[in-house]
Amino acid sequence: MKGHISMVDAPDGYTGEGFFTTKLSDVVGLARKNSLWPLPFATSCCGIEFMATMGAHYDIGRFGAERLAFTPRQCDLLMVMGTIAKKMGPILKQVYLQMSEPRWVLAMGACASSGGIFDTYSVLQGIDQIIPVDVYIPGCPPRPEGVLEGIMSIQKLVGQESIRRRNSERYKELMQSYYIQ
Repeated sequence: MKGHISMVDAPDGYTGEGFFTTKLSDVVGLARKNSLWPLPFATSCCGIEFMATMGAHYDIGRFGAERLAFTPRQCDLLMVMGTIAKKMGPILKQVYLQMSEPRWVLAMGACASSGGIFDTYSVLQGIDQIIPVDVYIPGCPPRPEGVLEGIMSIQKLVGQESIRRRNSERYKELMQSYYIQ
């Protein structure tokens, strides 16, 4: 249907004449999931596929992730694409730490997820060795459809996340396991 605009479903709540009540975490989750600000960290061919996803044919802007920023202080979604050398690991971790909370990480492609075909001493065998990863996108390189599915998976995770999750003991233990304060 050309020209049809669909609205996002309202969160669960109570409706009456002239009012609507719901939980704060549901409203915050709805706002966050539809306004992701991605930081692309592309080092190889997966970055080219991401560029295709940004183009008019696939149009990632339809999912609320149109505003790319190349400064970590303005982003909440780190998209790591491609091979990460071990020398690049500390830089990637520094970029992650410069992002404000809440932040999410998407590992795109075989190299970012597991080192890919580069099973060598110089290549990091998955970025989850240095930073926590929320969603993995398989493929070498993944198709733009896979990237869109990964973005939608992140949106689902963000929309369902409690605003108190980051203060939980389990989350603090996870950060400690990566030596993050």
